[in-house]
Amino acid sequence: MSEQNIIALEPVIKENIWGGNRLVTEFHYLEEGSGLGECWGISAHPHGDCRIAEGTYQGKTLSWLYQEHRELFGDIKSPEFPLLVKIIDAKDKLSIQVHPDDAYAKEHENGSLGKTECWYVMDCPEHAELIIGHNAKTRQELAEMVHAGRYEELIRRIPVKKGDFVQIVPGTIHAITPGMLILETQQSSDVTYRVYDYGRLLNGKPREIHVEQSIAVTNVPDEADKKGFIHTQGLCPNKLHELISCEYYRVFKLNIEGSFTMDQSYPFLLVSVLDGEGKLGERVIRKGEHFILPAGFGKVAFTGKMEFILSTVGCEK
Repeated sequence: MSEQNIIALEPVIKENIWGGNRLVTEFHYLEEGSGLGECWGISAHPHGDCRIAEGTYQGKTLSWLYQEHRELFGDIKSPEFPLLVKIIDAKDKLSIQVHPDDAYAKEHENGSLGKTECWYVMDCPEHAELIIGHNAKTRQELAEMVHAGRYEELIRRIPVKKGDFVQIVPGTIHAITPGMLILETQQSSDVTYRVYDYGRLLNGKPREIHVEQSIAVTNVPDEADKKGFIHTQGLCPNKLHELISCEYYRVFKLNIEGSFTMDQSYPFLLVSVLDGEGKLGERVIRKGEHFILPAGFGKVAFTGKMEFILSTVGCEK
């Protein structure tokens, strides 16, 4: 295949109470706007279904393409497109939250998938922290701390820096903090339970807090702060580095300096350009672009100076 067979996507931009303006100023997704917290760069979810940007299927949605041309995705069996890739610009604090697993979401959220996700820290302030995990030793203690509003006592804060990577499994209490720019790879799910939202108002009213659901799905005891952390700052260029392989996805980091050629031997590869500019074959690609390399693409020839996160389906799909 040639570069014309790249599946280029139009991102879906989301306004959020905690969002900033970096998606506009740095990534140029829109000409104007503020409070834009999320770019759903690769998504077939009903809440943000990306359209094909060019070529034979221009204007069609990714969900349509997945249903009608499964051969482009290695004929995988998942009834819906399984992954969602987004960039998150957090100007303010995100709510402290937790996600259910597949079984709980299927039963309680109209058959939805659960939400396993991972974060790559694209940028962050000096001395930045993420909220990952909690200190309750029993579910009763968790419930008591939540009902009493003892959130600072409950949560764990973990220092992070640019280039860190963390896996967030269902049941993990977590939150992104101000000034973070995150590339998130996740199951195609939009189910989030808010544990705490700092008393913020949206249209004059507090946002919904999911106390009982949060208590029900949170892992107790919790060791999330001790697992799933990778420091990628020293990775050598021009090599595909696997950051995580789990049931739902495999995620890779790739830095290009000069030229690099690889085989696209996966069912498909989701590609997000985090920084830089260069070429894929003869096609110019730039920071902020998201595209899919379909099954059978063959040789992938990169040139330039660029930084990528790539992903595909997990090891059991």
